[in-house]
Amino acid sequence: MTDTGARRRGRPPRTESGETRDRILAVAREEFSERGYDKASVRGIAKAAGVDSALVHHYFGTKEQVFAAAIEVAFAPALNAPTTVADGPVDAVGERLTRFVFGIWENPTTRTPLLAILRSAVNNDTAAAVFRRLVAAQLLRRIAVQLDLPDAELRAELAAAQLVGCAMLRYVIKLEPLASADLEQIVARVAPVVQGHLTGP
Repeated sequence: MTDTGARRRGRPPRTESGETRDRILAVAREEFSERGYDKASVRGIAKAAGVDSALVHHYFGTKEQVFAAAIEVAFAPALNAPTTVADGPVDAVGERLTRFVFGIWENPTTRTPLLAILRSAVNNDTAAAVFRRLVAAQLLRRIAVQLDLPDAELRAELAAAQLVGCAMLRYVIKLEPLASADLEQIVARVAPVVQGHLTGP
């Protein structure tokens, strides 16, 4: 006899769904951080979250979509950058943006997931494409709109390249003396370059 009240295998009650989804995302961020995109798997994420693999697919779809959902949450603090660009005089935008970006990297809570994102993006084309779409759509284009200058998107991308490159060398590759340099010294040297990209001729 069929139990009409039985749930499909692997699916939690509706009241638990939000909590379960959040747990899967938290585990996914940890898995991608520790293993990178290539070595992380939907099966591994499901096992660590204590759910069936089918449930991960139900909520998020493919591994690429799980990664996209996980990094969007992790990348959320950086999405306030366009507001930082707009919040003050144009001639100080380079310093504001530089301080904002390095502030995120200096905080261990926000640095850890960003490291996972960058490592995955550098080592895997699929992860890089997901990261590129997120950065282009939700960050750089919004900064470009705030600038309201010719070649605004190119300006925003050059500024981002400057900041991401410095962050990679300082926090991922840990190149000395940059890795242990005083943050104020870095800001003093990098901010004028970022300013030039954003508002220069």
